[in-house]
Amino acid sequence: MKIPKIRVLSNSSEIFNNPIYIQAKKQVENAIQQVDWPLGTGTFSIYPESGKKKGEGNGVKPIKDNFIKDLEEQGWSPELSIISGLGKSDAVLKTQGKIVAVAEWETGNVSSSHRSLNKMAFAIQQQLIIAGFLIVPCRNLARYLTDRIGNYEELEPYFDFWFNSIASLSYPAVIVILGIEQDEDSLLVPRIPKGTDGLANN
Repeated sequence: MKIPKIRVLSNSSEIFNNPIYIQAKKQVENAIQQVDWPLGTGTFSIYPESGKKKGEGNGVKPIKDNFIKDLEEQGWSPELSIISGLGKSDAVLKTQGKIVAVAEWETGNVSSSHRSLNKMAFAIQQQLIIAGFLIVPCRNLARYLTDRIGNYEELEPYFDFWFNSIASLSYPAVIVILGIEQDEDSLLVPRIPKGTDGLANN
């Protein structure tokens, strides 16, 4: 899988030189790049069919599961809550018993993407984490996934707002939005199952 777009929301030289952030960012990027479809091929190929109609297009859960699995192998913990009442994060990185980074792989609509970013920003404001990573499909991939899934381009108009929110804090921290894409379109690969059907739990 490719990462054609990355937006880093921070102007803190302290966070950019923080070895924990450097490690976390590298691990998240590596986990994304290891995501493939069909599984085991080493390449992420998407069946080019719109997901607007029922029973068409591709799901998201199987590729998210493999991303989380890769992070687990690198020491991250899945499905943990960092703030009471705001739900669980897909993956968290702990150092010396303290949560220092979270990663969210977007599977919902753009409102869900906003909630994820707001949760990260709030956790940073409360000095609970130093880094948050949102992984979201670029429009070129999103058009073949579940209808109305959030995408990078829809979030772009708000980047300056979140940047200013982070930059205004004295606490050194960062939010990173990573836009992901397929390596290729192919009519020769199966659709990615939606929900918990088929291979979704594999």
